[in-house]
Amino acid sequence: MPLQSLLKQAGRVRGIQVEAERLHEVFKRDDLHQLPQVEAALGHHTSALLRQLNTACDNADQLEEAVTQAFEEHPDAPVIRSFPGLAALTGAQVLTEIGDDRTRFATAGSLKAYAGSAPVTRASGKSCKVMSRKVKNQRLAAVGYVWAFSSLTKSPGARAHYDRRRTAGDCHVAAQRNLFNRFMGMLFHCLQSGHTYDEAAAFQQDSAGLKAAAA
Repeated sequence: MPLQSLLKQAGRVRGIQVEAERLHEVFKRDDLHQLPQVEAALGHHTSALLRQLNTACDNADQLEEAVTQAFEEHPDAPVIRSFPGLAALTGAQVLTEIGDDRTRFATAGSLKAYAGSAPVTRASGKSCKVMSRKVKNQRLAAVGYVWAFSSLTKSPGARAHYDRRRTAGDCHVAAQRNLFNRFMGMLFHCLQSGHTYDEAAAFQQDSAGLKAAAA
């Protein structure tokens, strides 16, 4: 297969011809060559590895298709998918971790604690520390990080909330965890009520607070 085609398959868009010519010059150097028998053996080995990689990619695609189909058929899918930053796979993982038993979490706070988005306050004498939660569902916390990050380009309210936390002194991770915590509270309410996400109402309190401060 020509190098140009391989570069296109790899996702390269610009400078394909120039890069192909550069790689061709690199690959034909004498100092890169081995004995013909060794090169033939390495070629067979590389081809075998590529076939394994192609099979793994095909299996991953089939798994993604099956997960997406199963998720879309679930009655909670429209509510979960309505949130900015959640797609089929991330939404499916959120659903898998929290389940669909409405009695499992009595309050939004219990769901936030389970997800690890709610901070922990340690008070002793005159000292009081607010720290991130260590005991949590690690898989849900991981997808929550992706969820919060993805929402920054899809939700003006989420972006504004994140920026406010950063301005207040939060680091990037802490600001995203705070945003994830906010989303978990909204998700709890929406799943309990059957309502989908409403951008106008989601960060309405934040907007009202800013207007009051400006006045």
